[in-house]
Amino acid sequence: MGNSCSLVLPAMEVGAMSTVFIVLALICVACGIAAAMMIASFLSKRGVKINYLLLRLLIFGYVRQYRQVTMEESRKPGSLFYMFVTSWILALVFAVTGAILGSA
Repeated sequence: MGNSCSLVLPAMEVGAMSTVFIVLALICVACGIAAAMMIASFLSKRGVKINYLLLRLLIFGYVRQYRQVTMEESRKPGSLFYMFVTSWILALVFAVTGAILGSA
């Protein structure tokens, strides 16, 4: 009966876990917004006219244009494309998980 070395983590309540997932979702949303702004800046430098007032409505078109431009330049979508898509998918997953845990 030796001395076991184990890490004991405190049990978190379901409400606390829900809050953790909602905070993670908000962080992912912030990353998605930052990626959208960087994509708009990238396209603006390439001569694409950006309508910043309607950016929320037109962002998916700008993401498509960004992907096309970077595919023409390097035959691969740019890293901002992956950052944008991944952050919004993770935000959705975290938000749904947080909502499920919050309702339990």
